[in-house]
Amino acid sequence: MASFLSNIISMFSGGDKSEASPAPAAEPQVYGDCRIFAEPLREGNQFRLAGRIEKDVNGQVLTRSFVRADVFTSHDDAAEYAVRKAQQIIDQNGPSLFSDGEISRTA
Repeated sequence: MASFLSNIISMFSGGDKSEASPAPAAEPQVYGDCRIFAEPLREGNQFRLAGRIEKDVNGQVLTRSFVRADVFTSHDDAAEYAVRKAQQIIDQNGPSLFSDGEISRTA
C-alpha cells in the first residue's frame, strides 16, 4: 500500500529530484576552435543546465564539463541556454580554459 501511495505522490511531484540523468545529446555546436555539447540533466520533470566543451590540442581532445543551478521545464530551453553558457565560459576564460593541459575537468 505504501508503494502505491509513493508512486502516486511521485507522479505529481516529478519523482525523485536527487536522481539526475542525462537527456539525449544533440549535435555539437562549433564555437571558435571548440565544440560545445549541450547535455541537460533530467531531474524529475525539469532539466538542469549542463554541458561540455571540447578542444583538440596537440592530438588530444581536452574536455571541460559544466553544471549550473539553472533548471528549465523544457529540454530545448535547457540545451539552448547550455550553448549560451558554454560560449560565455569560452569568451571569459579565453586560452586559459585549456592551458593546464588536463584531459578532463569541470569548468
